[in-house]
Amino acid sequence: MRAVASRVTSASVTVDGEVVGAIDEPGLLVLVGVTHEDTVATAAQMARKLHGLRILRDEQSLESTGSPALVVSQFTLYGQVAKGRRPSWTAAAGRVVAEPLVQAVVAELQRLGTRVQTGVFGAEMAVASVNDGPFTLLVEL
Repeated sequence: MRAVASRVTSASVTVDGEVVGAIDEPGLLVLVGVTHEDTVATAAQMARKLHGLRILRDEQSLESTGSPALVVSQFTLYGQVAKGRRPSWTAAAGRVVAEPLVQAVVAELQRLGTRVQTGVFGAEMAVASVNDGPFTLLVEL
């Protein structure tokens, strides 16, 4: 599982002209990609990592500040471009595997106390964010 976590002052996801998820205060925008070997245990581990990641201002975390997260599924995190000019998506898990695991990340973040907003799995989404810093990390398990 891979996640790109960006410290933001605000972020939103729009589908078909409607905002479906948004945070209007400092927090994290998290893009989550799933591969074939990932499990519910991997999803829980990712959520715990994101919850405690000290990348908010003053080395704070979602856990220590109560800040929100906007979680968006992002299969393209497993795009491979080593050969040629067209990305290969073979490392990205399909919807049957990926959707419940992204939902498991969200559920575990919520269980840990993080306020979570989401995008819509598989939808054509417009993601907007105001990066803070900018501060963005790749988190890979």
